[in-house]
Amino acid sequence: MKCPFCGFDDSKVVDSRPKDGKIKRRRECTKCSARFTTFETVEKPLLMVEKKGGTYEPFNRNKLIQGIFSAIKKRPVTIEDVSGIADYVENHFANKLMTVAKSKEIGELVLERLKDIDSISYIRFASVYEDFTDIESFVSIISELERK
Repeated sequence: MKCPFCGFDDSKVVDSRPKDGKIKRRRECTKCSARFTTFETVEKPLLMVEKKGGTYEPFNRNKLIQGIFSAIKKRPVTIEDVSGIADYVENHFANKLMTVAKSKEIGELVLERLKDIDSISYIRFASVYEDFTDIESFVSIISELERK
């Protein structure tokens, strides 16, 4: 690790501990003895999303969270639940080393998690994701929930 003070290429780790899902390291330059902090995180591959129309766009965690928030409005779902769903989706594709995901796959993963958290939020998200156009679609998904 290059020292930010003198630019020397060697440093030693003085302390290391986990913090906010990262590894925080206190380092000391072996030349000037200056101390500095670095954070180590896992590098995830860039995930591209294939839209229904065949176009591609980079995965946007904030866009996913906004979509989930519109479904959970005024429901007993916590911010931690929403963040957990977004983490689940990101990790699902990262663990498989996938660089392209269909928007349909992402929606199905979100629905899978929402079904266990809150049925009303699940129905709301499904109505947008599945593009419900009639009452029959709502009745069908509600019947499916009641069977389970």
